[in-house]
Amino acid sequence: MHSFEGTAGRGTLLTFDCYGTLIDWEGGILAALRAAYAEAAEVEDERLLGEFHAAQNRLKTSEYRPYRQLLTETSSEVARANGWDTSEELAAGVPASIPFWQPFPDTNQALSRLAEAGVALGILSNIDDDLLAGTLKHFEVEFGLLGTAQRLRSYKPAAPHFERGRKWAAGFHRWLHVAQSLFHDVVPASSLGVPVLWVNRKGEPRPDDADPVHVAPDLAAAAAWLLPAG
Repeated sequence: MHSFEGTAGRGTLLTFDCYGTLIDWEGGILAALRAAYAEAAEVEDERLLGEFHAAQNRLKTSEYRPYRQLLTETSSEVARANGWDTSEELAAGVPASIPFWQPFPDTNQALSRLAEAGVALGILSNIDDDLLAGTLKHFEVEFGLLGTAQRLRSYKPAAPHFERGRKWAAGFHRWLHVAQSLFHDVVPASSLGVPVLWVNRKGEPRPDDADPVHVAPDLAAAAAWLLPAG
């Protein structure tokens, strides 16, 4: 039985997936692809995102390389599949845009509320350090713990990010991972016995292999559940 509601505060560690949970990942990637490839303007959002996800997940199965490189390769793969210009220069513009991607409207207020309650904040993300550094400038709070793909030489849904979170959690009374992605976070966390709060921003159905502590429609609702009296 999970007992997180109303208990967040000093002694609590919350780790967050960053892109998709705190940052509007889909808005960012769609804008970046359409800025790089004029033809992408003619492709509907869901199809373009589906092609991108499929290409990225295929490429992640090979050996580790920096996310900037992985995202460049993924963008080239999408371009190739659609018959667009596959030059590396165009594809490299997609990861270069990441530091300009914006937080969701509820992100900073929710994070500030949690920080003011004394909650420790961390990030576990499939990202390079320099790209994350640009993103951190958009937040009104500081994250004391950062676990990136670059540091861990691994990409979620593999276990190293969650193992790093578990090591951090040894210094706290309780730990909860907060994330939007079923594939990258919620399902693998559930399989590893990591308590996870699912920020279901897209209203997706809950699969049988996901066992979140709680499901919230956005980060504001997640913070309200964690700090109902605040």
